Amino acid sequence: MTDRKTSSKSAFALFFGNRGFFPASLIKGAREELSSALRALGHGVLMMDEKATRYGAVETAAEAAKYAEFLRRNRGRFQGVILCLPNFGNESGAVDALREAGVPILVQAYPDELDRMAPELRRDSFCGKLSVMDVFCQNGVAFSALKPHTAHPLSDAFAENVDHFDRVCRVVSVAKRMIVGAIGARTTPFKTVRCDETALQKRGITVETLDLSDIFARMKAVKPSSPEAGRKRRVLEAYSCWAGTPRRALEQIVRLGVVLDAVIAEYRLDALALRCWTELQTQLGISPCVVLGELNGRGIPAACEVDVGNAVTMALLSRAAGGPPACLDWNNNYGDDEDKCILFHCGPIPAGLMAGPGRIADHAILANDVGKGKGYGCNTGRIAAGDFTFGSLLTDSGRLKFYLGQGRFTGDPIPDDFFGCAGVAEIPNLQDALLTLGRQGHRHHVSVASGRVAAPLREALELYLGCDVTMV
Repeated sequence: MTDRKTSSKSAFALFFGNRGFFPASLIKGAREELSSALRALGHGVLMMDEKATRYGAVETAAEAAKYAEFLRRNRGRFQGVILCLPNFGNESGAVDALREAGVPILVQAYPDELDRMAPELRRDSFCGKLSVMDVFCQNGVAFSALKPHTAHPLSDAFAENVDHFDRVCRVVSVAKRMIVGAIGARTTPFKTVRCDETALQKRGITVETLDLSDIFARMKAVKPSSPEAGRKRRVLEAYSCWAGTPRRALEQIVRLGVVLDAVIAEYRLDALALRCWTELQTQLGISPCVVLGELNGRGIPAACEVDVGNAVTMALLSRAAGGPPACLDWNNNYGDDEDKCILFHCGPIPAGLMAGPGRIADHAILANDVGKGKGYGCNTGRIAAGDFTFGSLLTDSGRLKFYLGQGRFTGDPIPDDFFGCAGVAEIPNLQDALLTLGRQGHRHHVSVASGRVAAPLREALELYLGCDVTMV
């Protein structure tokens, strides 16, 4: 059973810029301080050998070529580069060395100290950072730069910058190699979830399609007595309260969980979107919600209703937040409060986003169509209070267009007879946000993850992935 950590921190390749008339001690100190600070924050570190160039830093074209080769040899071992300026640094050497880095680049500059401003002591990194950014812009090299303009590696400000940059790197890393499974045809009435696979592919996101009939056939081949079924049953029984759920429904849900795990492994899926009605209810007598919620909790984003766009968004949000995502409906107003609404879905919410243990229930809404007792599998409950970041994706004329925003789940009461798993969301200027989403053609689904991580996610999408982002 795959369990993927969405909070694994990035490893960084460290680049040290140099101007030869500054003392070597500045480079030596930076190598020690920066690497030590990053390791203390939980990040892996790669540095070119200090004997490969003068002090292991880069100034000349020849030194830049050595560093570029160092990155090529270590491709895949780092998710970002931190360009450190212990002194002014040589901007041309930095461009030549990092032009083909292929990962996000954070430009960091050491601060000068007012009692160390003599020519043999001062750094001039303040000025050098502007020069590096200028020449990067001239050469079309994307980079990150954060406030304050200068920050010592041992400072709290630098630790905050690294946290932001780490989230950027995690998003870019997964986006450039993502594989999404579209399991089943799009539910016929939901033209809102249509998605351009070619547009996704141009951004490194591959969509693998599977027919629902194949999933059903694989489920029939799963024996309840098999070790895989036994493990899955124990996981699911511990995940929620199953009191009142028919045994036949539990067994079918277990089979579905086993098959989806196998498909994820077989196709190396980073996320999936499943056709969840009405064949599962009419032919198998279940709803897949609790299985999708358990996948989300394991770091494998799983969207409903073959919403590939939100499966992608969930994966990116999850990496930025370092925690599980969920796909919800923009569902109800909350009385007369214009900045609050109810976000809901039938039950695919991961336990980590819920206020308490869920309860498995029949699908009360679909029961109006398919009949009662045919939709067990909805993990009902309430969403926990706390800050969250939200977003969604549509494809339009070959472009990937996202919106992002931030809000909080309030813990306000929702009627006991409200079906599914829901929470009251408070979003500043919600009415303006909804108008924007509607006018831009965004769908009725929204992806969420805990925390306030819109800034690094936006930076990753716009700066490094070339997507359009609207902030709401």
